[in-house]
Amino acid sequence: MRPLLPAALALCLALAACAGNHGLHPTGTPTDPQSLRSEQSLAGVTLSPTAWPAQDWWTGLGDAQLSALIDEALKNNPSLAEAESRAKLAQARADSVHADREPQIGLDATAAGARLSSKDPVYPEAALGSFAWRKVITADFSWDLDLWGGKRDAWEAALGRSRAAEIDAHAARIQLSVNVARAYVRLGYAFALQDVAIAEQQRADKALGITRKLVGGGLGNSQQLHQADYQVASAAQQKVEADRAIDAARSSLSILLGQGPDRGLAITRPQLFDPGAVVLPEKLPVDLIGRRADLVAARWQVEAAGKDIKAAKTAFLPDLSIGAMAGFIATGDRTNVFQLPARTYSIAPALSLPIFEGGRLRANLAAADAGYDAAVARYNTLLVQDLNEVSDQVSAIGSVREQIVLEQRAHDDAQKAWDDAIVAYKAGLSSPLTALISRQQLLLADQRLAALVSQRADLSIRLIDALGGGYGADRSAAPSLPAPSDAALKQITASR
Repeated sequence: MRPLLPAALALCLALAACAGNHGLHPTGTPTDPQSLRSEQSLAGVTLSPTAWPAQDWWTGLGDAQLSALIDEALKNNPSLAEAESRAKLAQARADSVHADREPQIGLDATAAGARLSSKDPVYPEAALGSFAWRKVITADFSWDLDLWGGKRDAWEAALGRSRAAEIDAHAARIQLSVNVARAYVRLGYAFALQDVAIAEQQRADKALGITRKLVGGGLGNSQQLHQADYQVASAAQQKVEADRAIDAARSSLSILLGQGPDRGLAITRPQLFDPGAVVLPEKLPVDLIGRRADLVAARWQVEAAGKDIKAAKTAFLPDLSIGAMAGFIATGDRTNVFQLPARTYSIAPALSLPIFEGGRLRANLAAADAGYDAAVARYNTLLVQDLNEVSDQVSAIGSVREQIVLEQRAHDDAQKAWDDAIVAYKAGLSSPLTALISRQQLLLADQRLAALVSQRADLSIRLIDALGGGYGADRSAAPSLPAPSDAALKQITASR
């Protein structure tokens, strides 16, 4: 029997050409981050090896209330539990695939009673024509030898997706902290708009009081009085709108904290911060792939897809498995099943090779190739987007800082123009139209300046997010499994 096994293997390999994988291969190639140029776009920006965000980057903003809110959200937000559940599910699937690679041993014990036919010579003569119990106790063993490593590749693919899901769960925590900080900035902006509305209301009230005196002294008319009163009502409406914006921002924070609406009412006014000059990390394009959780997860997906291809290719090769059984079988009420004559055993090595399978294996391999190309395309897309996002945020911050300087100058001039106009109007030396125009210019300047200050704070948080939000800054808190190296991804590509 032993010489038959090599002969069978040789025959199977000879027949393997009937179900071949020739002509099938992926086409995607991961983008080299060093090929993405950013020197000109980031020229003039200060670089520092310590410029990566810390894991608890929000503490550096100097707002104790914001730090407490983010810590609370990380404990209570239900979306984090959902992300962690997905990671656990992916790990369970990987464990299940790994279990299929191991030898399987099972123990079965059954007892079945039946009236035995008097003409059935299979059973003992003493039991024929009567009701008897058939007792079976067996131990079963099976093991797929995985000659070509296909099951191992399938397990490593599942493990790679488990690692990606683990990183996605960590990314959800980063995104939550960013969302809380941005909602906090929106709350500060709402309070700033409330200040603007209150100041406008005070100016409108002042103009109305002057108009009443002028009309009472015969230096004005009822149309001017109605116009001034209209401006007071309009300013009051802006105040109500600003109050609503505060409530909406507090409600958004309550949702992010995983709490009811009353929780938002306890959040006091934020103090919008100035992030200062932009400082970027050195070797940005290269190091970014290890600092952005989405990129790390995408790289694991690429490696997992590469393992899928290897597993699909082994399906074209002969497969060898071993099965064995040993135990006891006895029939009869008084027959002892645990006796030597009742013993039974078997061994069943099995060799299989697909020859004509209707193209199923080629279709599976083509699907694996397409999955790899899709994973590579997603990784390449994210790499380009993420690097450009950093550059765009840096450009936006620089633009907003310049706009704030110019808008502050415009605001100061508008304030002086209003002060002069209201003095002249009070003395009856100018028309109410001049004061109205000056006040409207000052209102627009107030609104634009508040918006720019808020935008500056929001952009600084978005830059922190673009730089990874602290992922990888503390390996004790981040996932312990790093991203696959560039060499590993190149090896996958080369093995096509």
